[in-house]
Amino acid sequence: MTTFTPHSARIGRLVVLATLVVAGLFAFVVMQPKEIFTANTPTGGDMGAHVLVPAFLRDTLLPSGRLMGWSMDWYAGFPALYFYFPLPALTIVALDVLLPYGVAFKLVTVAGLVALPGASYFFARGMGFSRPVATVGGIAGSSFAFMESYTIYGGNTLSTMAGEYSFSWSLALSLVYLGIVIRNVREGKGFTLGAAIALALTALSHVITTLVVVLASIPLLLRRRGPAAVVGAWTVGFGLTAFWALPLLARLGYTNSMNWHPVRDLDVVFARPLWPMLLLAVGGFAWAISRRMVMGPALALMVVPVVAFYLIEYIDYRELYNPRLLPYFYFTTFLFAGLFVGMLVVGVVRRFGVTPLRLWGATALASAVFLVVAGLGIAQATNWARWNFTGYEGKQTFPEYQALMETISELPPGRVMWEGDNALSKYGTSMALMLTGYWSEGHPSMEGLLFESSITVPFHFLTVSETSKAKSGTGPVSGLRYRSLDFGRGVPHMALYGVDYYVSFSEAARVAAEDAGLEKLATTGPFAVFDLPDAPLVEPATLQPAVWAGDAEFQDAAIEWFDDVTRLDHWIAEDGPDDWPRVTEISAADVREPIAGTYEVSDIEIDHHHVSFSTTGVGVPHVVKVSYFPNWQADGAEGPWRVTPSLMVVVPTQEDVVLAFRHTPAEYAGLGLSVVTYAGIAAWFLVQHRRRREAPAVESESIEA
Repeated sequence: MTTFTPHSARIGRLVVLATLVVAGLFAFVVMQPKEIFTANTPTGGDMGAHVLVPAFLRDTLLPSGRLMGWSMDWYAGFPALYFYFPLPALTIVALDVLLPYGVAFKLVTVAGLVALPGASYFFARGMGFSRPVATVGGIAGSSFAFMESYTIYGGNTLSTMAGEYSFSWSLALSLVYLGIVIRNVREGKGFTLGAAIALALTALSHVITTLVVVLASIPLLLRRRGPAAVVGAWTVGFGLTAFWALPLLARLGYTNSMNWHPVRDLDVVFARPLWPMLLLAVGGFAWAISRRMVMGPALALMVVPVVAFYLIEYIDYRELYNPRLLPYFYFTTFLFAGLFVGMLVVGVVRRFGVTPLRLWGATALASAVFLVVAGLGIAQATNWARWNFTGYEGKQTFPEYQALMETISELPPGRVMWEGDNALSKYGTSMALMLTGYWSEGHPSMEGLLFESSITVPFHFLTVSETSKAKSGTGPVSGLRYRSLDFGRGVPHMALYGVDYYVSFSEAARVAAEDAGLEKLATTGPFAVFDLPDAPLVEPATLQPAVWAGDAEFQDAAIEWFDDVTRLDHWIAEDGPDDWPRVTEISAADVREPIAGTYEVSDIEIDHHHVSFSTTGVGVPHVVKVSYFPNWQADGAEGPWRVTPSLMVVVPTQEDVVLAFRHTPAEYAGLGLSVVTYAGIAAWFLVQHRRRREAPAVESESIEA
């Protein structure tokens, strides 16, 4: 047996650190550092729309003392950061104090990729692998990020550039959580605060990753001190995130289902870049099991995503896109391939006599091989990063895009609907026009990102299809009946949501808008901007609303109601006063009682967390063309209730009505639970500090005695 001196141990730690830093820098270089540090507005895929969310957090939510709230920027209003992940956005805002916003945003988007080698190494060390073996395994595991066989599931470079940077963050953080909790169980420590903090940070970055690693840590419950370590981390971790997690759980019924079609292609699971790694990974698992490593979580990370992938397909579950689970399978395969090579390297070195130079030289060489192989597999990542990080401003078409935004800025405030077309990607992303409100104050885009965050999404995309030449790309929610260039339907649907302006992109859509009688206000480049017939954001109902009492879910009934544009004044509410009629089906035979009289609504004011108006129609139902959410509360009116398709209806009890987006018991309970958790942790630290201070005094007294 060879004994290493403290000096050689320090050399080993330096080699490990240097190797992980090089791997992180390698990922950073692939992501084009020159462009990262250019002050501009990132674009590309979803990322080109994501830039709005941290800016809204910085400019609106945080100054009003909120982390979550309501934004009028998309979908006639949507809950901001209720169903999306606040930690990366908060980090962008923090960096923006010192750096230009675009630079801060880009640094955060690549941070998960850069941190992955260190997180992967930490996970391997947590399982008990030696530093040399964990180093090779960590580099190999992180190299899965350079797989280019998929572009959206999460964890790799292409997914990150497509906008899944929160997933990359959460993946790296989740490995730290598993590394800590496995080490705690292996060493018999039980619960430590570090595991709870790592799990909390994981959850605040992404939910899917959190679900996977919570399942992966279940096997630890069967080991001694496992329940204390795991359940303690879960409990305290939830308490740390309750201010956000509890409102999310309470509001899940107000998310939008994308009705995903499960993927059934075997090549998605066993992608070609995975084949050689799978053979090595089998050897790595066998070797680790033979050495009695704590393997339950790692096996779960490999097995659970694949089983869930096929289970979701088998039961035809539509709420979760089944390939989103596979990055953990890919990562674990690469990790154990590297661990197997690392164990081989150590074994070979031992046969020839272990010296620090041989051991760490071979470790560095094996790690370098995995980096080289990863680099040879890069075909698209550098180009994607360059496209994204040169920003909107770096595109040759930016003057056209800028001219449109300046044209919109000159118009009176109002909501903007625009033609969906994949050809818009020449401006940086096909989602470029989602940023009308970002570039031009007072002109929010009807279309936005975060498709699952708003119940308005399916109705919006039905309207987009009716006002666009191409059906492709305009209907991400599956199972709906999309129509192309049907302004006879599109105009009343836009009026339903109080849209003021329509922007065409194709010549066909421009002609169709003109034929529909819309007034063209301006032409700039390929775009034409049209004025829409006046559609006030608050208006009295002309027919008595009815309450839905049918067997179908209200959302399904609303979609059926939305399809008949001749009866959009036959409002159906999800709930309402006892004297409103009840209906059990959407039918042309549904005859409503007209509301007598003519009423005037004035002084309509709409801000992100506030809607107010004056009316002469006290006691008359008024439709408020803002998306419904339970946090809206009315002063001077009964309600609000959700009304078809996804709006609000109130019954004024006085002339001046105010709707405010306020905290509910879910927010207060979540905040209270987090405060109690933080207070408990602070008290624990104080007790520990006092014990450490008292211990020397007790020891001194004992010596004197």
